[in-house]
Amino acid sequence: MSRSDDALADHDPGPDAYDATPYLPKRGGLPALRRAAAECRGCPLHENATQTVFGEGAATARLVLVGEQPGDQEDKRGEPFVGPAGQLLDKALAEAGIDRETTYVTNAVKHFKFTLAEGGKRRIHKAPDLRELTACGPWLHAELRLIRPAVVVALGATAGKALLGRPFSVTKDRGTLIPLPDGDGGRHGRLEGYVVATLHLSAVLRSDDRVAAYEGLVSDLQVAAQALRSRH
Repeated sequence: MSRSDDALADHDPGPDAYDATPYLPKRGGLPALRRAAAECRGCPLHENATQTVFGEGAATARLVLVGEQPGDQEDKRGEPFVGPAGQLLDKALAEAGIDRETTYVTNAVKHFKFTLAEGGKRRIHKAPDLRELTACGPWLHAELRLIRPAVVVALGATAGKALLGRPFSVTKDRGTLIPLPDGDGGRHGRLEGYVVATLHLSAVLRSDDRVAAYEGLVSDLQVAAQALRSRH
């Protein structure tokens, strides 16, 4: 199957199901996915978010970085990893010897989920639940099938669960090479890359020992960088 052919079978998810599958285009590359994702109504998160925040970066990237969901600034600008977490990521990638311009960045969930602070103005991040994560999974798996990366970095437990499809512990699994499973059971071609797990970027920013947390992030990214070199 061509890398630009992301055909998916039609199915009826049912009136109460959360599922983005019906919104995916039958063919086309990343631009077609991005256009289609802008109209996704696969779960209720689109109702309050400003817009869909789809992935960005090189279509031929050998490294894909997957976060949990867009934050407040990302939701407003429509771009992934442009807030404080994105600035932290840029710095850590540079220290790990990875050029961000050669990577692809995205999130497991494409809409910002939040609750309003007292007073109703400030939007506070709220983690997506399992139904929302599962509903948005087809977008992430379609991105990976098109890009075919050698390594995928899971930035936090939610991203790890979206990629691996099982209970996931960053503390236990971080910094190791985990085979990337086929999110669709291999129906659209086998994925042969690896997952490297690390901390959620906001966890680094909130850490009581930010220096140690940041050094751990860089160390995990260096594992990914070494894997890329060995698979070159």
